Amino acid sequence: MRFDNKINSCWWALRIGLGLAAVLAGLDKYFNLLANWSMYVSPLAGRVVPIGAETLMHLIGPIEMLVGLAILTRWTRIGAYVLAVWLVGIAINLVTTGMFFDLAVRDVEMAIAAYVLASLTEVRASAEVIEQHSANVPPRTVVAA
Repeated sequence: MRFDNKINSCWWALRIGLGLAAVLAGLDKYFNLLANWSMYVSPLAGRVVPIGAETLMHLIGPIEMLVGLAILTRWTRIGAYVLAVWLVGIAINLVTTGMFFDLAVRDVEMAIAAYVLASLTEVRASAEVIEQHSANVPPRTVVAA
């Protein structure tokens, strides 16, 4: 069972796209070039977390960068699962603002893409194990009776 080239190219596209997006979004939590990230913090989250929105973004940034780096390196599967859960959490936060429903939908879609990446990574790893095993197994010899 060889991992299909078309599926492999989809895996790479998801891996690079989601990994870079997480790294860049995490980095931008310090520069606010892509967005003013603090405005997306729900008032509910603001009451639960005992720090300001900007400080919260400065704490979230490195976490997002680590998740992105995990996806881009050998921890793709774990990083993708973490990203999927993280994005659903972000979507919930956005919905509780009473605004940004469009961004919440986008984040749920990205969470689905992260889940697909994690699943494809599992399938890809299984295919590699099967390929290695079949390459190491000598062909059967048939003995005539």
